[in-house]
Amino acid sequence: MKIALITDQHFGVRNDSLHFHDFFAKFYKEFFFPYLEEQGIDTIIELGDIFDRRKYVNFDTLGRCRDYWFDEIVRRNIELHCIIGNHDIYFKNTNRVNAPSLLLGEYPNMRVYDTPTEVTFDDTEILMMPWINNENYDKCMSMANETDATIMMSHLELTGFEMYRGAVNDHGLSHKVFEKFDLVCSGHFHHKSSKDNIHYLGSPYEMTWSDYNDDRGFHIFDTEEKSLTYVKNPYRMFYKVFYDDTEKTEQEILDQDFSHLENTYVKVVVKQKNNPYLFDVFIDKLNLNLPTHLQIVEDNFNLDIEDDSDIINEAEDTVSIIKKYIGNLNLDNAKPIEDLFYDLYHDALSIE
Repeated sequence: MKIALITDQHFGVRNDSLHFHDFFAKFYKEFFFPYLEEQGIDTIIELGDIFDRRKYVNFDTLGRCRDYWFDEIVRRNIELHCIIGNHDIYFKNTNRVNAPSLLLGEYPNMRVYDTPTEVTFDDTEILMMPWINNENYDKCMSMANETDATIMMSHLELTGFEMYRGAVNDHGLSHKVFEKFDLVCSGHFHHKSSKDNIHYLGSPYEMTWSDYNDDRGFHIFDTEEKSLTYVKNPYRMFYKVFYDDTEKTEQEILDQDFSHLENTYVKVVVKQKNNPYLFDVFIDKLNLNLPTHLQIVEDNFNLDIEDDSDIINEAEDTVSIIKKYIGNLNLDNAKPIEDLFYDLYHDALSIE
């Protein structure tokens, strides 16, 4: 049996942006569901964070994601298993009040897991592990230790894994806690990564500039072979265009094809600009292709850096800077303040 695994869909991201709804709809209707139909897959496990906001859901967002996700699943007679993530819950210390259970109860083919639950697919037993908090910690640890399942699907916060490219998480549980399992798949961190038996699957699409040039997609789990197959999302939202009128002729600059930039976020990185008129014509042509957002960056400090990974390696991420600042305050208990700034930072990333 083959099961599609997807996580961190974050419906309503970027302040319920219509551009992102269109971007999501294109992915699901033109790629995700056709792929499942082609492969004969009729079961999906969603590993948490269906919705973006913890406190409320925009009615327009709910209507739109019903159209391109939940109603499409019913129409195709697909079975959906949803593991509760931290963005799905209203209170941080309990999973009992969660958006999927409250908003999506009328879907007969959908099952929500807000407590650790063993589920069997064919002959393969899988432990569904939701977001672990103060209320359910003991039960989650007990289930993880006592279960006979060798596979776990989850929404975990583990130390030592990249939250997004270049930013390593330094708090949460050790991945050694779950070393008894042959395979652990998790949502939560949007960057796809693996260590030992732990696999963070990553989000299915780009949502912020932190995701730029970082592969996005979903996975197929084969219950017979106990294997994961990665399926890359062919669509992108964020692009960088480099401008240098010393490296290309005027004709080469103006002949560039920008049709793929329609409805996307674009940064024009200016490395060398000796002909202001040519640059204006270049920008006008780019705008004719109707990008959603266009930003011009004068790259005066990194002219010798061609690869974005070089910039990432040379700079500290925002979370590290915040933690270093708080650490220098020499507080008796800095953890609650770190957590508060961490939440505020990720809320800020979602603002359009």
